[in-house]
Amino acid sequence: MRRRNPGPASPLPQRNGIDPVRVRLPPDGTWPTVPAYLLHRYGTAVGAERVEAMLRGGEFVSADGPVGPATPYRPGGLVWFHRETEPEVPVPFPVEVLHRDEHLVVVDKPHFLATTPRGRHVTETALARLRRDLALPALSPAHRLDRLTAGVVMFVADPRQRGAYQGLFERRLVRKEYEAVAGHLPGLELPATVRCRMVKERGELAARTVPGEPNSESRIELIEHRGGLGRYRLEPHTGRTHQLRLHMATLGLPILGDPLYPEVVGEVAPGDFRRPLQLLSRVVEFTDPVTGGRRRFESRRTLQAWTCPREWAETVQG
Repeated sequence: MRRRNPGPASPLPQRNGIDPVRVRLPPDGTWPTVPAYLLHRYGTAVGAERVEAMLRGGEFVSADGPVGPATPYRPGGLVWFHRETEPEVPVPFPVEVLHRDEHLVVVDKPHFLATTPRGRHVTETALARLRRDLALPALSPAHRLDRLTAGVVMFVADPRQRGAYQGLFERRLVRKEYEAVAGHLPGLELPATVRCRMVKERGELAARTVPGEPNSESRIELIEHRGGLGRYRLEPHTGRTHQLRLHMATLGLPILGDPLYPEVVGEVAPGDFRRPLQLLSRVVEFTDPVTGGRRRFESRRTLQAWTCPREWAETVQG
């Protein structure tokens, strides 16, 4: 696999487990100074006064040191700075480490915690927590789970091996097994394989199916059922965003606690931890590209709607 060139190291350290923002100056730029470009790029978004205050405080840094008022513009140059983050509601559930060695850190992620910084979820993410708590600033994700999905997630401890482990997921060389709780439909023939063409547009909360060549595939199997509920084993053969959630809804089996499928109710509000999505990344299994050994990691978590259905019902009614 072709290794991506990470470029020069940042002169700024991480802050709370979060990397500084890296800005590459446009190669065709004609601004006389770096501050002139930064005011052009960020003045409208965050305000010219804020950009000027950051410049005075030496918060913009190039490879040569803090950006000054007369720092000349060099096309293709790099500038780093720390973006201000909004206060976040703490996710009150731990990240359990299942395995750690010089190559990998494998964790059992709780519901409601994002895997990596994105949007309004920055410091309250599994990656930021692990970098801080394990003192591993170079830790990076091998793949991602939805914020609302719990279970097994892999992180790469050695940056030199990042491409090897991420490549496993890109080439579909990882067997992934999920577990979900949904309603039980006695007349539905399972196991079944769902194939469809999915699209998820930027800015839209939910993915949708459209006519065309399938780009997603999942195997859905009923493990057991009781009291009108079913516990299902889900095996995705592709890795589209929200694939399992959409495929279950397509079968008429929307996963309990899902705010988007089959009908968009809305995003789960920060601080609302009452009804976790009943979807769990149960097993991740693969041949290690570095050691050559067979690896298998399994979540220790359970799904509340199945293990404590009365408590689940009370949270829904409440």
